[in-house]
Amino acid sequence: MSRGFVKEDDQEEIPMVPPRADLPKGVTNYVTQAGMNELLAEKQMLVDEKSMLDISSEDEKRIALNHINAKLQLLNNRIATAKIIHLNEQAPSEIRFGAVVKLKTETSKKIQTFQIVGVDEADISKGKISFTSPLAKVLINKKIGDKAILERAQESLVFEILDISYS
Repeated sequence: MSRGFVKEDDQEEIPMVPPRADLPKGVTNYVTQAGMNELLAEKQMLVDEKSMLDISSEDEKRIALNHINAKLQLLNNRIATAKIIHLNEQAPSEIRFGAVVKLKTETSKKIQTFQIVGVDEADISKGKISFTSPLAKVLINKKIGDKAILERAQESLVFEILDISYS
């Protein structure tokens, strides 16, 4: 039947679900064990939310269920494609995925600590940067004492690697 003959009230509302953190096409979805635990906890929270929906209006309930199901679909895809990297298997003297890195900025002498994590785990306020970020890319394979140069439009930032740990 043509859409022209369908009553407006009968049209299903498509839920607007924000996308998950960007993972470039073709890039492996690396996660730490902590990151996988967070994804699984998020899934359980959505499943619980779905089972506890208490909406009397059938239309509102259907829309809420569609929204939760759409979020679950994105999350399930991210979980299914996740590859857990075990931190104790990383080279302790080199910066790899999962490393906690202490850096000193050459110009300001400011010391910062970052952990290189999966895209869903990244949270700069917690010092966690995605392995796909420009900073993580220039740090990978560096060792203590090495310098990493992050090229920017206005200037280059030079970081000295002070410490590497996996915890």
